[in-house]
Amino acid sequence: MSSPDRLPAPSFLKAVFDALGAGIYVTDAEGRVTAANPWAQRILGRSEDETRGHDLHDLLHRDADGRPVPRKECQILDVLADGRPAEGSSDYYLRADGTVTPVIWAATALVQDDRVVGAVIVFHDFTLHREAAERTAAHLAALEELTGRLSTVAGISTVLVSTLDIPEMLRRLVRLLVPELGDWAAADLIQPEGTQEVQRLAVHSWHDPGAAQSLEGPLPPLPARSAGVLSRVLRHAENVLLDAADLAGQPDSPFAQAHRELFDRLGGHSAVVVPLYTRRKVYGALTVARTAGSPAYTEADLLVLADIGRRAGLVMDNALLFDQQRHVAETMQRQLLTPLPQINRLLMAARYWPAQRAAEIGGDWYDSFLLADGVTTMVIGDVAGHDLKAAAHMAEVRNMLRALAWDRQEPPSLIMRRLDEAMTHTSDAPMATAIFARIEGPPGGPWQMHWVNAGHPPPLLVTDDGHARFLEEGHGPLLGMSSAMHLGLNWPDARVELPPRSTLLLYTDGLVESRSQPIDSGLALLRRHASALSRREVENFCDELLSRIDPSGDDVALLALRLPAAGEGVDDEEPQPPHAAHNPAADDRAAPGSRVEYTPVRNADEEVRETRRQA
Repeated sequence: MSSPDRLPAPSFLKAVFDALGAGIYVTDAEGRVTAANPWAQRILGRSEDETRGHDLHDLLHRDADGRPVPRKECQILDVLADGRPAEGSSDYYLRADGTVTPVIWAATALVQDDRVVGAVIVFHDFTLHREAAERTAAHLAALEELTGRLSTVAGISTVLVSTLDIPEMLRRLVRLLVPELGDWAAADLIQPEGTQEVQRLAVHSWHDPGAAQSLEGPLPPLPARSAGVLSRVLRHAENVLLDAADLAGQPDSPFAQAHRELFDRLGGHSAVVVPLYTRRKVYGALTVARTAGSPAYTEADLLVLADIGRRAGLVMDNALLFDQQRHVAETMQRQLLTPLPQINRLLMAARYWPAQRAAEIGGDWYDSFLLADGVTTMVIGDVAGHDLKAAAHMAEVRNMLRALAWDRQEPPSLIMRRLDEAMTHTSDAPMATAIFARIEGPPGGPWQMHWVNAGHPPPLLVTDDGHARFLEEGHGPLLGMSSAMHLGLNWPDARVELPPRSTLLLYTDGLVESRSQPIDSGLALLRRHASALSRREVENFCDELLSRIDPSGDDVALLALRLPAAGEGVDDEEPQPPHAAHNPAADDRAAPGSRVEYTPVRNADEEVRETRRQA
């Protein structure tokens, strides 16, 4: 049994040295190898005889490419110089077969009599660890790249849906793509069906914006057959990845030459061309290119840009469907909004202002017609709902009201009651608001309005001197609520004198209510502007009112009546021609602000005589 202070036997140390599961080199003070264990021989494939006496640094220390490392950069030599321990994980040792092995190591100086006499280097093969670390780093880099691309695509998607103006959408798109996904980008759009015309709507370059803009404009006709890239994309919805060799080919048509001109003017060694399309139609193409100094496109880039092209195509498809729906709804509603009678110097004007979204068109209407007793009516209303079905229900309610008002000469309250019952029992029309008014008086005045209000914003009466007040009387429940009658609710009649030269305005809630302001603020704004416009001609009164208030939410209908001066119209025999409402969204057949003329209607006496003759 050995005493505690005895040193281990040399044989024991030799056993540990040989059996330790790590490579060990021992060097002298000059860095020459004096001993190597079997694990060192196994890791590097070098026997102890092949290493003993050799300078460890010169023999083994290399960089990742197998090149010698300068001695001044060797940390093990620093250990021999200053005696301080060191470690590292970024070094490589040269194997006997000429390959290099990454190693993780630790070195400690051997000190005797306060003097460094050598060093012990313990090392492991770091290949598996380094490969795992490199794979992890590669995965993280790929994840970061994917996250960046997804963020780019998400940002582009947000911008794409921010407008329904296709040219504006394409201009925004090419600006978003540069420089994130390319050094320049161009968007081409096929013109309306039946033509072979293509328009280059937007070009944007990171390096030369002026040259890019000069390339915008019409292109030569799209050829029926062409091997050109742009033709293939537009004809067959292909996704194409171009390299330098592809771009060196000669164009086979003027159309292909126009596409080649992009590269001649803006440069490019790699490009992607993808269609702007949906399953049913190709709308255009997107070209994105990289110039010198940027990496070539990969298949992954192609997939990202192809996805952006599909997203843009869907937005374009929705925009066109929006226009079609809006056009149908506006056309339908314009046909339902009848021309206005102009009787005995009672001047009327009407306007219909469409909502900003296709889904919010259809419920508002105005009307005016002569009754058998010669009285002029004024009607404004709004059926619940904002779609084509609401427009159909609006027409149904309007026609029922016309029939009921003509059938019997009853007070407005009774007509409104019968309309409510008819809606409840014979129609599937939803609830609605409405004002039904009779404008009564002899040709020279004085005039009165006899009206009833079914849940609608109150009429506004503006005198010639600018005094404006809302007519709150005659207010009752909404139409389509016959159950309200069982609660004791009804529609009371109301009357008001209409001063000479005053203006009576009926309107729908889209004029005074929006998401940005409550209805009370809207009513106050309406009264203020109407007061300031009190002496404008009635047509200009309506136009300026809409211009100043600039409604941006729901659709809006206006119906305005201008009373004559006292005594005017007593001797008038000739009727004034009716006119239709001015519609800011009129179709292409009429320029903005134009008026559509209709056949004149008969005056009140002629209407009565004709009705009696037919009866």
